Amino acid sequence: MQQGADPERRGSTVPELPPRPEARTGTVTATAAGSWPGTDPVESSRVVRGELGDPHLPFLVELPQRGPGADPLGRSAALLVDLFVDLQPHGWRLVERPGKEHRRAVSLLTQDLNALADVIGAEERPGEALKISLRGPLSLAANLYLHNGERALADAGARRDILQSFTAGIGDYVARAESSAPGARITVQVDEPDITAVLAGGIPTASGYRTLRSVPSSEVSAAWHQVCGAVSAAGADTVFALPRAESFGPLRAGTQSPFELALGAGASGAALAADGLDARDWEGIAEAVEGGRRVWLGVLPVSAAGTDVPQVSALVERVLRPWRKLGLSLQDLPALRLTPSEGLAEVSPDAARKVLSRLTQTASALDQVVAEG
Repeated sequence: MQQGADPERRGSTVPELPPRPEARTGTVTATAAGSWPGTDPVESSRVVRGELGDPHLPFLVELPQRGPGADPLGRSAALLVDLFVDLQPHGWRLVERPGKEHRRAVSLLTQDLNALADVIGAEERPGEALKISLRGPLSLAANLYLHNGERALADAGARRDILQSFTAGIGDYVARAESSAPGARITVQVDEPDITAVLAGGIPTASGYRTLRSVPSSEVSAAWHQVCGAVSAAGADTVFALPRAESFGPLRAGTQSPFELALGAGASGAALAADGLDARDWEGIAEAVEGGRRVWLGVLPVSAAGTDVPQVSALVERVLRPWRKLGLSLQDLPALRLTPSEGLAEVSPDAARKVLSRLTQTASALDQVVAEG
């Protein structure tokens, strides 16, 4: 990230926001990206909600092991308004009429929302919050293809159409989530895993022999402002899930980092992995915290086997060491929401459950640190 390292300048790149329901809960909390192993939405929802009860943030599961349409890209494309997709050997393609994979994606999302509603309906004390997720408009444009076989990102008009369709579909998505979880405050996690490559001109063309021209940061900022506006109009909160910090390096001098762009667009917070964060990155986190934002920090690495879960003490120290070095108050620790460093779809269901359990244990340990002052 490119935030200044002078502590006296904190807040200069991150405008302060008035208090919001999502911004602070008074405790350190936990959640996860949304992807989950297995194919059963009912059982998956039960496990997630069992591990992430209040004050933590349960989520609508994504189960990509079910195949096309259950993957994050296919699900998100199916939420677009008046734009349709089908699946080709090279990926998802924009078409005039919905293909069978598009219809399957719509059906699977409906099944997931209905399963969530059934699980919540059987709970004695339904939670007060729910997270839903979808792929952001820039990463969608980078991975959806046009009729000519090129990525939509290459066409400015296609990027505008995707953004307009994306923002038009947010309200209905939030409303459906609210119907499944009555009374819950909805947080919309906007995943932009390809945003650094989009800004740096690193997305390959369809042929793979060259890369597409970079998208100006001003266009990204304007797009994310529109996304935040649409989410806010639906009565929900926005959090942008961003790539690992080490991928920010290729950005041109003077280009704001995705973290800065997300918070500058009015998001309640941003999610990023702790791996690779340097002193400047932590300065940016400090600015965000002092500006009243929520930082979702991926503190728990996920191994392919899912067997090596770090001890609580190691995870606590991973947070506290840079926190204290920056001189941040321990009373500001509730600005953190702890997450795995990546999605959980590739581990076993038992390993995924253990990851959530370890995160909530770590959150409790950090709360104890706050209490002891």
